[in-house]
Amino acid sequence: MEQVGVIGVGRMGLAMVKHLIKHRYPVTVCDIDLNNLNKAADMGAMVVPTAAELAKQATFVILGVGYDDEVREVTLGKEGVLQTLAKGCVIAVSSTVTPDTVKELDAAARAKGLDFLDAPICRGRWFADEGKLLALFGGKKEIVERARPVYATFSSDIAHLGEVGHGQVGKAINNLLLWVNSIGLIEAGRIAESTGIDLPNLAAALMMSSGASKALEDWDQTTFTWALKDMKIVSQMADQAGLSLPITGAVKELVKEARRVKATNPPKWTRSGA
Repeated sequence: MEQVGVIGVGRMGLAMVKHLIKHRYPVTVCDIDLNNLNKAADMGAMVVPTAAELAKQATFVILGVGYDDEVREVTLGKEGVLQTLAKGCVIAVSSTVTPDTVKELDAAARAKGLDFLDAPICRGRWFADEGKLLALFGGKKEIVERARPVYATFSSDIAHLGEVGHGQVGKAINNLLLWVNSIGLIEAGRIAESTGIDLPNLAAALMMSSGASKALEDWDQTTFTWALKDMKIVSQMADQAGLSLPITGAVKELVKEARRVKATNPPKWTRSGA
């Protein structure tokens, strides 16, 4: 059984730790947030102060920090995983970052005799609580197969999309479609509200037609918290490919205001009014 290390035990990371421990994996964690570390310790995880210390205890390290620079720091930095992780161990990046970032880290890991997996996760915190996330894998088949039992503790579905970088491509495209749909729900909701129609009744009808979407189905759980970060990644990919994508550009700007709207006065697509 793998000795699992989790770097970054926020809302998603803590749920992952809970399921790993439930399935009897030994888990070591580190995070800059003392409150999160205390919660992980209460679940039964070992707590250490740095990524380098964590890597001494682990054979399989999962990164769940928020941004590209943080992923690089906990991997490549002076107190990073690459300083102490033994040859033959695995680094899996479940953070949402650019494809270029995971390709860079893959090269650095291979130079140290380590295996690397591009492994972003989808579906959000409520699915994480239930152990029903979707993991999008990019990497060699043998590393994917080694990772499956670990990720199956908190993921009901796993998709191997190709080489390192393709996991993040899948996540970026998923997020683009999510935020396009979510912006559409705000605008469609405003039009519908102006007519006096019962929005929850309309939502039920739409879910039986071509207007159906996961964004509508999960409207209560949508927060737009990470939407701008997601759209910056998509926009960077479009620029690198030399693509002119006006809808993508518009959505990148619209999600800024959408976060405020969803938190304060969203269209009432459900009876709960979220």
